[in-house]
Amino acid sequence: MTDVPRVVLSAPSSGHGTGAVSLGLLAALADRELPVAGFKVGPDQVDAAYLGLAAGRPGRTLDPRLVGPERIVPLFAHGAAGSGFALVQGTMGLYDSVAGRPESESTAAVATALRSPVVLVVDVAAMGQSVAALVHGFRAYDDELWLGGVILNRVASPRHEALLREALDDVGVPVYGALRRHELPPVLPARRHGTGPVVRGDADAERGVRRLGEAVAATVDLDRLLVLARSAPALTVEPWSPEPADAPPASAERPVVALAGGPAGAYSHPEVAELLRAAGAEVVTLDPLRDEALPAGARALVVGGGLPETYAEQLSANRRLCIAVAELARSGRPVIAEGAGLLWLARELDGLPMCGVLDAVGTVRDGLVVGYRTATAVADSVVAPAGTTVTGHKQHAAVLTPRAGERPAWRWEGGNPEGFVRQAVHASQLVPHWAAHPGVAARLVAAALAPVPAPA
Repeated sequence: MTDVPRVVLSAPSSGHGTGAVSLGLLAALADRELPVAGFKVGPDQVDAAYLGLAAGRPGRTLDPRLVGPERIVPLFAHGAAGSGFALVQGTMGLYDSVAGRPESESTAAVATALRSPVVLVVDVAAMGQSVAALVHGFRAYDDELWLGGVILNRVASPRHEALLREALDDVGVPVYGALRRHELPPVLPARRHGTGPVVRGDADAERGVRRLGEAVAATVDLDRLLVLARSAPALTVEPWSPEPADAPPASAERPVVALAGGPAGAYSHPEVAELLRAAGAEVVTLDPLRDEALPAGARALVVGGGLPETYAEQLSANRRLCIAVAELARSGRPVIAEGAGLLWLARELDGLPMCGVLDAVGTVRDGLVVGYRTATAVADSVVAPAGTTVTGHKQHAAVLTPRAGERPAWRWEGGNPEGFVRQAVHASQLVPHWAAHPGVAARLVAAALAPVPAPA
């Protein structure tokens, strides 16, 4: 049983300020020394990273498409363990789904599964009494949804706020706070830097989150919001665990696995490190921008999908580490690279030399490739046996030529084969969630413990 006070923060659509309010709420409550936890609906590792920064513990994604709807509540229970308040930041509009599956993949579906009250953040800059009709419609649309109240954003004046509160009071919807037009300024580093500012512990990211916390603390009734969160019923589910159900006897040797990251975290989902440790690895963080050598005794490397593409110059400039990574791969040691990690292993990116593990060239183009893919493993690899089906997420501006090696990593319906499998290297721009495929960690650790094949 998991009894964690919680709310889901959502909005009528994107652009209402849900992200800034979510960070501000977590930062404000953490400043009260209340243990808090943050989650993001969907695949967005960037938002999850900032939620983790605000909470002071790893932020996690809750993506029904990537992990399966049945794992959402167990993963929440695992990530929220020991907290006094958990906040789940929604994606898009409350009832929206990228793939048109709102019954299982929308923020509303996640909130219903978590038996959590929803607080709607509404941008009211161009709205008056109509806010009551809007909110009432969201409340009435789904009988199973628990709409606990609203937070008003971009209120014009005290008179405007009074009008809005009166309209919402008429339909019985509590207002937990009202923020003026300029009280949530754009204070965070540019989104193109991805998870980098958080993982690297940049002062600008920390200051931005702190400013949002101060703004929310001054405008939102935190005590009333906590009362709402504490009214959420206990969840009768066993928390997800990285420990395998049929774990073999522990090996006396714990291979060192380098996990790309920085002083404040990794570029992978938090569950990756947990699964690797449970599988018997000693996980050591490797900063690909600053460290000039692999961790002592490293026998494997994992580069998660949160590594930003915008750090190409810094990655290229770290020539000593590039050479060390290339040697690790050439020696037959396992290397898993997801997302932009694939670009780091390429020969070059936009003319900048990279690690040269893969005979491919990367080019950054305008626009983003974004979306889910249900993929099948083409060849046996350290990630999965041939024929295994996974669901992953792609979000990248850079493309590789060629798109795949002689042994591609994945294929999917309507697309050409993608990625590279070469010796014990598995590199692809597709990013799966390891919690849905815990066998990846066990395969990696087994490969790290195996003798290195003799050169041909």
